[in-house]
Amino acid sequence: MSTAVTTAAATTDLDLRADMSVAARHRLAVDDLIRGARLWRLAWGLGWLDIRLRYRGSMLGPFWLTISTGVMVAALGFLYSTLFKMNLRDYLPFLALSQVLWGFLAAVVSDACTTFTDAESVIRSVRMPFFVFSARTLIRNIIALAHNIVVIVVVFAIFSLWPGWDILMALPGLLLWVIDALALTLLLGAFCARFRDIQPIVNSVMQIMFFVTPVIWKPSQVGAVVEKLPFNPFYDLLEIVRGPLLGDGGATGMTWVGAILYSLALCSISWAFFVRARGRVTFWI
Repeated sequence: MSTAVTTAAATTDLDLRADMSVAARHRLAVDDLIRGARLWRLAWGLGWLDIRLRYRGSMLGPFWLTISTGVMVAALGFLYSTLFKMNLRDYLPFLALSQVLWGFLAAVVSDACTTFTDAESVIRSVRMPFFVFSARTLIRNIIALAHNIVVIVVVFAIFSLWPGWDILMALPGLLLWVIDALALTLLLGAFCARFRDIQPIVNSVMQIMFFVTPVIWKPSQVGAVVEKLPFNPFYDLLEIVRGPLLGDGGATGMTWVGAILYSLALCSISWAFFVRARGRVTFWI
């Protein structure tokens, strides 16, 4: 009887310790996010420094990316408008907007894989919240996106297009993008630090998703299949921002539901993995 009571007490004690350990990991993860958010100026400085170092010695700096994006949009616009037999006035603004927005999404996914490994020297030498490096990756790509917006403005100006006040409907979508990007950098940053083979797989998946997502082709071109497009998370995320900017009244309710559900799933998985892996990232890199 005494042995059974002792065993039960020991089991209960172990369970309590396990619960406390899980709670402690959650508290540390929350503290990491809070302290990292307070260091937003540092994250901004690091992101801007990344852009300056990337284009060091260049006369035009990040605007080389703008020029290359503009040339690609012009070339693909004339080519695919002829192949798809579409009006250039309708197709080129769609293509310019889609290419710039997709370029941001693809760059965030790719850079998310190296969020922590690229900062190995800093992480090993300075005690700093991991959330700072996630914000750094996001800010770096936002700066690049800001340069590419010039392409959209030029194309819209050429065809005298203006989305009007519908442009404000893109703000909730952009906010959702920011949340998803931070969650993705925490998830892929830690996961790819542990498994280095994941990054090439992610890049290959993104190449496939580029062709199955309406970026260079319009949703209306697939006929009845358009009803299945909301099952593609990249379509939902792209459309909640692209729709209002094209001035077509914004995304549908189904698209928004899909984008929110996919975002909730991403944030949940990211948080669960970050809570568990946060204390091991330093050793993985």
